Amino acid sequence: MSTAPKIAALRGEHITLAAAADAFLATARTANPNTHRAYASAIDRTIALLGRDRPLAEVANVEVGQALAELWGASAPATWNRNRAAVTSWLVWCQTKKHWAAPSVPAEAERRKERADETRAVAKTTIHRLLSRRDIPLREKTLRRMLYETAARAAEILALNVEDLDPEHRRAPVHSKGGAIEWVYWDSGTAHLLPRLLRLPDGSTRTRGPLFLSERRPVPARRPAAADICPHTGRARLGYDRARVLLEKYAGLDLHQLRHSAATHLGETEVPLQLIMGKTRHKNPRTAMRYVKPGAEAIAKVTEVLASRRRTH
Repeated sequence: MSTAPKIAALRGEHITLAAAADAFLATARTANPNTHRAYASAIDRTIALLGRDRPLAEVANVEVGQALAELWGASAPATWNRNRAAVTSWLVWCQTKKHWAAPSVPAEAERRKERADETRAVAKTTIHRLLSRRDIPLREKTLRRMLYETAARAAEILALNVEDLDPEHRRAPVHSKGGAIEWVYWDSGTAHLLPRLLRLPDGSTRTRGPLFLSERRPVPARRPAAADICPHTGRARLGYDRARVLLEKYAGLDLHQLRHSAATHLGETEVPLQLIMGKTRHKNPRTAMRYVKPGAEAIAKVTEVLASRRRTH
């Protein structure tokens, strides 16, 4: 009587962290370029700290937690939650889809509560002062103006390539949530800055590659995909986390506040909700309504209606 062959519950004892990460990032769930970039950034930084060539099975849960704490422990709750979720998705996929012996994000590295901020919209006068400052580098000035004028998500704008731009019509296609390709539009402020941003030291113009570039060329150990490297300068695409840090440094704002402020300012000037949804590309009116609450300036102005009229005689 023959016995049934034993089936190992876990496989891939010798697969490395780098190989496991590459396998996950090649799946359909990260097919959207923005999703892929966000997941790759979080996972690559984590495995760089843990050791890219270490076997996945040898990494302990506590080490994953320590890596997350070292990388994002001091960050805002939203940043911590975003990167923690990316690493968690990767490790769960390794365990459930590939049946590899893999660590888990430990219980103590739990998701953090994000406070609802009802003051995220910045006054229009503040935005205009911010966009007109002369002490801000050209790249940061162009990025923040483009974010405000397009009312687009930061990840969408950071994913743009030079060849995506349609300067004549002041627009570019972006990969939105869900993978749809949609157009974003900018105004004269961005149109004025873009040629300066694309100009090279020798007077020529960049024609291909990432629109927004990092300050330095990437080191070999953390070299990004070819699509994220400028063929003219060898510099890498500006990452979300770096862009967030720079905006906070120069303006004390987060990236999403520019999009939120743009939608709010449109609402304050009585632009119909349907047009605001077209601009921000929200599909659900209830979702869009969260972004068009009147700001402080509008509420202060309407309060004047309640004031008693002074007698003129």
